[in-house]
Amino acid sequence: MTTTGEEHTGAGNGPWWWVGWRSALLDAGLALVSAFECGSEGVRFAHDAGLPAPVGVAFGAVAGSVLLVRRKWPIAVVLVSIAITPAQMGFLMGLVGLYTLAASELPRRITAALAGMSFAGMLIVTFVRAHQSVAHGDVPMGNWLVPFASLTTAIGMTAPPVLLGLYMGARRRLMESLRERADSLERELQLLAERAEERAEWARNEERTRIAREMHDVVAHRVSLMVVHAAALQAVARKDPEKAVKNAALVGDMGRQALTELREMLGVLRTGGGSDVRGPAVPLAAVGAAAAAAASRAVDDSGGGEGPSLAEIDELVGQSAAAGMVVALSVEGDLRGYAREIEQTAYRVVQEALTNVHKHAAGAKTYVRLAHRVSEIAMQVENECPPEVGAGSSVGLPSGGNGLLGMKERVAALGGVFVSGPTDAGGFRVSAVIPA
Repeated sequence: MTTTGEEHTGAGNGPWWWVGWRSALLDAGLALVSAFECGSEGVRFAHDAGLPAPVGVAFGAVAGSVLLVRRKWPIAVVLVSIAITPAQMGFLMGLVGLYTLAASELPRRITAALAGMSFAGMLIVTFVRAHQSVAHGDVPMGNWLVPFASLTTAIGMTAPPVLLGLYMGARRRLMESLRERADSLERELQLLAERAEERAEWARNEERTRIAREMHDVVAHRVSLMVVHAAALQAVARKDPEKAVKNAALVGDMGRQALTELREMLGVLRTGGGSDVRGPAVPLAAVGAAAAAAASRAVDDSGGGEGPSLAEIDELVGQSAAAGMVVALSVEGDLRGYAREIEQTAYRVVQEALTNVHKHAAGAKTYVRLAHRVSEIAMQVENECPPEVGAGSSVGLPSGGNGLLGMKERVAALGGVFVSGPTDAGGFRVSAVIPA
């Protein structure tokens, strides 16, 4: 900021202390006019002082040209104008100097002091000159008009430039404040837009993860059992036709259920839940909701239930037993009503753990333990070492490595603890505790 309150930044292209060439030319013009005024008035000053006229003109021109530095040194300009007031010159310099001083960023006490000095000097000089004119008879007016004329002249030469300068300085500061506030708001809006984009990207990633987890829950268990039943069907097709027919029916039912659930999710992905194909893009949240809804009906044959619950654990274990797994279920405590999310998560943990046994430890004896405690529910699925090396891959079940990660995410979302890893006996154990 310069002393006049104008913004002085590196972007200014004016010479020296001026912001621009326009300001420099304005001050040069005012200084030229002031020098001409003071120079012309210097003739009378030289005559009254008994000096040669060129000396008075030169003195007035030099004093008037001080107005050139009004933006950089406004105090100096006002002091010079006060100093040459007795010589009755520098009226333009006094007006412009007081205006510049009042509009500057200098303390108001300095402005008030210099304005008072200028007012007093103008009042005294005007009073003396008017009294001399009345005494000599040059001006036909009474002595009572001398104080009035002196006072009005001093006020007219001091108050208007000071008040105008104060107003322009306040207006300039207000505009600068509004400009800074607008710049600040623009930066804040830009920052908010960047944060909104980050949150949107985070939300998209979360929805992608959710969709992948829900689709995995929908498809993995049923397709794994289908592969197991197909392998059993191939083995007993000629030896036991009745069992082969039963296995084939199970494979068909599971395939139809898996296709129905996949068709529902893919329909949402393509059309946005029944809207026109050419309609707006489907949000990932809608796809995730559809995936969750389909996953919640993964073990509900009618497709209209409230989703899997702990009451269906027996049926889940029975499906694995029907596929040839040796599995034992033990339940501690009494089953009570839990929140829907808790029951679904507990069910999915057991379901995914059994699916992993089908994939990686086919033929291994498996123990499913469920414990209903006072403030939590605990579940554990542990399988022994497979009876033969490589038995886990005998049916060719692929694995994407997302099952354990999905279980951990589900349990952690409810504030629970999830632990998985191999046992000392060569098997594998999956344990989870969920606050109830």
